[in-house]
Amino acid sequence: MPDTPSRLSLITRTVLTCTLAVAVVGSAVAIGNRTDDYRFFDPLIDVKDMIDRYYVEEVDQEALQRAAIDGMLEVLGDPYTVYVPPVEQRDFDKGLTGEYVGIGAEVNKPGDPLVIITPMDGSPAWRAGIMAGDEITHIDGEPTKDMTVDDCVDRLMGTPGTPVEVTVDRDGETLDITIVRNRIKVQAVKGVHREPGDDGAWRYLIDPNRNIAYIRLTQFTPGCAAEVLRAIQSAREEAGLAPNEQLGGLVLDLRWNPGGLLDEAIRIADLFLEDGTIVSTRGRAYPEQSASAREEGTLPNFPMTVLINGQSASASEVLSGALVENGRAVAVGERTFGKGSVQSVKTLSGEAGVIKMTEQAYYLPSGRNIHRLDDSPTWGVDPSEGYYVPMTREQVLESWRVRREQEILRGPEIDADPDTEPENWGDPDWVLGHLSDPQMAGAVNALVTRIETGDWTPITDESNDLSIDQEQLLAATRQRERLLRELERVDRRIEAIATVVDDDESVADELDLWPDEAEIAGGQLIVRSASGEEVARLTITGQNLERWLIDAGVEPVEPEPESDD
Repeated sequence: MPDTPSRLSLITRTVLTCTLAVAVVGSAVAIGNRTDDYRFFDPLIDVKDMIDRYYVEEVDQEALQRAAIDGMLEVLGDPYTVYVPPVEQRDFDKGLTGEYVGIGAEVNKPGDPLVIITPMDGSPAWRAGIMAGDEITHIDGEPTKDMTVDDCVDRLMGTPGTPVEVTVDRDGETLDITIVRNRIKVQAVKGVHREPGDDGAWRYLIDPNRNIAYIRLTQFTPGCAAEVLRAIQSAREEAGLAPNEQLGGLVLDLRWNPGGLLDEAIRIADLFLEDGTIVSTRGRAYPEQSASAREEGTLPNFPMTVLINGQSASASEVLSGALVENGRAVAVGERTFGKGSVQSVKTLSGEAGVIKMTEQAYYLPSGRNIHRLDDSPTWGVDPSEGYYVPMTREQVLESWRVRREQEILRGPEIDADPDTEPENWGDPDWVLGHLSDPQMAGAVNALVTRIETGDWTPITDESNDLSIDQEQLLAATRQRERLLRELERVDRRIEAIATVVDDDESVADELDLWPDEAEIAGGQLIVRSASGEEVARLTITGQNLERWLIDAGVEPVEPEPESDD
């Protein structure tokens, strides 16, 4: 999610929104009394009036309004400045804050019944006795087999304190369970594995022998800095440390973390830094501001690694960049996403939705903005030199599968399957092998070496710059190849359709600029102005020129008739 400083997250109304409201409602105001801002809306009002009066069919007013807003925002060329209409606002708010009202369970609908993936810690669903694997066949008496997963979620969500009745099929047994909805906060901080038993609490020691803790932060939601601090305290309790003892080390996992509240990223960085700049922000409407670390409340200086990858974005990049550039942590993994802009949320008048708008850019302690542009050769936060650890798609999927199993809240242990491998979370070697995550193993092994030798020792000889550039070049090349293959599929589809179209000759004429057998590679393209003056002479380096010219607004020129003279 985008970064939204708390001081900007208050619901406000922008000048533009107020101006639009006045311009539409007060369209009868004399033109002479309007400012230039008001005149901006004159043609828009005229177009709207013409459509309402004269267009051949009645137009959906809501769709018209949304298209007008989307059109203005699209011109900005910023994918992070978007309009959120009222119908999508609930999901938007849930993603932004990690909070919603419901039963507190992850669900899926692979077939007819709705399946509980896992109830959430301390949630209404958990307290009511819902278990992982339960099939919800009815919600308030209505069968779920004919509902989409979104329909089911809508019925399970509602007002705090209201009940919802669900019928559960649990291994052939039918149960009617009443769940009282409540406000749910998604847990942003997770550990290595869940403790078997009623509470299913997370355990954070990944190497009990050396007291190395592991914390995964999935999103920067309100209060997540306090959650990180509680997780560190839980790890200390697991290790049985005295008040004057400290952890052996910490792995902070920010992979696949899309960001969230910038203030929370600053608070977490401040936990680990005694001094130094954390981040600075700049924007056209705001003076430059800088956040610095304070010594008060700083945790002990135990060794620390931070895990990053190409899906670590926004606030994740602020936090990892601050820790690395201030010399507090070593970054392990892959280059981050490259989103260096800050968004705030502003409410439109008349309950017309909200605008999520980019207002500032943020800069790392070094003064570098990590935002990725199409022509940027570098972006984001790189792993520390000697700690670049890429993962294949197969390795990522396997690590996800294993990690997903650890997230399921199963309740009291039942008899273990004798064919499954017994768990041994007290053995660090077994843990790293079981989790099947090369980046995590690299981060832990780097800490082990640091603890045993006192030095940070690189875990790979690969150069960051070369490896990352090669990786990105390969990704861009593969994307281009996929697009070209899609174009070829479209070409074949057009050819197939043309064989059954009555007027296929006109279709062929429209799409053919020259005979297919013509060898144009190595030839020349001459561009002339409307007056006939030669503007450019270009060498053709490939056979694909026709496909691009078709969409470039050109058409064949009829040859001039030969003269009899």
